[in-house]
Amino acid sequence: MESDFTQKQRYFKAQKRVKDIKGFYTHLTIYCIVIPVIIFVNLKFEPHFHWFWFSAFGWGTGLFIHWLTVFGFNLIGIGKNWEEKKIKEFMNEKK
Repeated sequence: MESDFTQKQRYFKAQKRVKDIKGFYTHLTIYCIVIPVIIFVNLKFEPHFHWFWFSAFGWGTGLFIHWLTVFGFNLIGIGKNWEEKKIKEFMNEKK
């Protein structure tokens, strides 16, 4: 019984992980399509001011943060591992 619950829990965690990775790659693909369009529009209609850099760096920063969260690096230190540790701590506290 316990192992079935653990198996299901591991399956749902793996499913969420795959969904997160897929979301990141979708975000990256859209970035790689839209930014060149923005660059083209900027250089075609207003070549004397390169405003596309604001979009590229702003969105790129968001994409970088998305990458950090999906692939396990957390600058603040409060992430999935922290949540798991706290849950186990509170469960053991009641014993």
